[in-house]
Amino acid sequence: MGIPLLEHPLSTQNSRVTNLAGDNSTVQLQNYGSVAAGDDGIRTTIDELIERAYRQIFFHAMSCDRDPFLESQLRSNNITVRDFIRGLLLSERFQQGYYQCSSNYRMVDQVVGRVLGRPVHGDAERRSWAVLIGEKGFTNFVDKILESNEYMESFGYDLVPQQRSRILPGKSVGELPIYQKYPRYGADWRDSLQTRAPAKQNKSNTDTSDEMSANWVNGNVPPFALKLWLALIVAGGIEITRLLITIAASMLRT
Repeated sequence: MGIPLLEHPLSTQNSRVTNLAGDNSTVQLQNYGSVAAGDDGIRTTIDELIERAYRQIFFHAMSCDRDPFLESQLRSNNITVRDFIRGLLLSERFQQGYYQCSSNYRMVDQVVGRVLGRPVHGDAERRSWAVLIGEKGFTNFVDKILESNEYMESFGYDLVPQQRSRILPGKSVGELPIYQKYPRYGADWRDSLQTRAPAKQNKSNTDTSDEMSANWVNGNVPPFALKLWLALIVAGGIEITRLLITIAASMLRT
């Protein structure tokens, strides 16, 4: 029997705040149609919508990271924007660049921030979703987020997720953008890469005392090695010349 999703209370730093998820009026409506009719205006709107989706999930996606199949399905109205977001979250780009670089707790921050447009409600919500990832996998977690009442009421099938209520009343500076608050990987992954790096890469570039032979003084080639190398070059040149002369003589005789 699986563990049900743990209940978690909503939390806020201000007890007078009534809407803990933010004012939904800051969500911009995005209307689009099918490009099948050939309307250039609709085509431009779809292009902008796709770019917003990439920015929301990846912040910046290079051309090799894009998914032409998903884009084609969205342009043809075969999938909804919500399905497009799901495809990006389950793509190889997101798996390698985010999921494999983060713990379950960090992935909760990443996905909730990018998809629901808000920070998690404290450690209780973070722990609740992390348990779901550990038991049922990342795909199930993504489906639960996209099928939640909060997502459907905020964005539905046709809106690209966006950060809600960045500008807060009573604060001169709004909330940080999601991609700045939750970078692709944290200090723990960076430190683990450092420990897994080869020993020679961890050394200073100027520390070559144990990599250079004692015969190499000040980085210069030893005289005997230079003479040997020159002798081999001369001998090789003589042998090649002799071989060419022999081939030429054979060709002239025949």
